[in-house]
Amino acid sequence: MTENKLAVLIDADNVPYSNVKEMLEEIAKDGTPTIKRIYADWTKPTVSGWKTVLLENAITPIQQYSYTTGKNSSDSAMIIDAMDILYSGRVNGFCIVSSDSDFTRLATRLREAGMTVIGFGEKKTPQPFISACDKFIYLEILKTPIAETVSNAKATAKPKKEEPISKVDNETIRLLTESVNDLADETGWTFLGSLGNYILKKKPDFDPRNYGFPKLYPLIKHINKFEIDERDSGLNNIKHIYLRQK
Repeated sequence: MTENKLAVLIDADNVPYSNVKEMLEEIAKDGTPTIKRIYADWTKPTVSGWKTVLLENAITPIQQYSYTTGKNSSDSAMIIDAMDILYSGRVNGFCIVSSDSDFTRLATRLREAGMTVIGFGEKKTPQPFISACDKFIYLEILKTPIAETVSNAKATAKPKKEEPISKVDNETIRLLTESVNDLADETGWTFLGSLGNYILKKKPDFDPRNYGFPKLYPLIKHINKFEIDERDSGLNNIKHIYLRQK
């Protein structure tokens, strides 16, 4: 299977420079970031924090002067570059890093061309841009937890659960329940491995980490709305998880 080649385009004016390393590690789960570019007016002191980050992560800075007050000139540069990269045929997908809704049409156009589009941004990102992506990941959940000094007596203690940025509310439970029922076979069982991808088609920003859970399975167990059947796959004690609404 050919690995995805991804173009990573970062709007430095609309995302923080912290956790870029974690973001690139997240992108690596979906493919290889073969093009990494970041756009800003590098004469401004407001983006000075990015400079060290660029060197450490081999990201190419693209200079865009602000020709008018109050307008982000980086937007048009990113869009032009994205279309050039699209027609070059060098990548299979794009990662657009911004909390700005101005890239909604770009994400839609890239998907129309058959590209996978993964968005990254802060929790404040407008819904239209999120919905235009195949998958959207909030930068807040990529923060590396601060290492804690523990005594020998506490060394075996369970790690702290990740800090959630969203609540497991009735809407989330309804999304999970409806999705399980949509995928259920004639006996009512749904394969967990198919559930995550299906939910992303409905809600691109769905991620168990938003709710403080590292994976979908612990979230499913937490809400306690489903019967769970762990079936042997016959391969190295790997089990397939199936769900059915109680």
